[in-house]
Amino acid sequence: MILTEIDHVAIAVNDLDAAVAYYSEAFGAEVAHREVVDSDGVEEALIKVADSYIQLTAATRPDSPIAKFLERRGEGLHHVGYRVDDCAAALEAMIDAGAVPIDTAPRPGSRGTTVAFVHPKGNLGTLVELVEEPEAEPAGEAGA
Repeated sequence: MILTEIDHVAIAVNDLDAAVAYYSEAFGAEVAHREVVDSDGVEEALIKVADSYIQLTAATRPDSPIAKFLERRGEGLHHVGYRVDDCAAALEAMIDAGAVPIDTAPRPGSRGTTVAFVHPKGNLGTLVELVEEPEAEPAGEAGA
């Protein structure tokens, strides 16, 4: 099994601060991580749920994929992120099974992850992000 767990469910939003406020009021949720990913033209707020996240994501520029999604479809479910041990191997396996890659090779993602996106075409209509966590530093070596 290549998938190790669900990393996140991404929800595209028009106003990130309003979405964070809603999740706080409705669910008592707190943001575990917030980051601007300039290369993707997005700002995200991650809300931890067990070992996974809800990723609230908003556009930082009008030509970003999230901006285009919001213009076409409005707010809502954008993609599912699956955690994998080896992003390159998982991407290759999906392509071999008929998936259409958006990223032809893994690239840097938020939180120090390595990611690759796979197009909904050839993937049962779902945009998928493969997410490889960064390697943890061995105990006692942080800052050494």
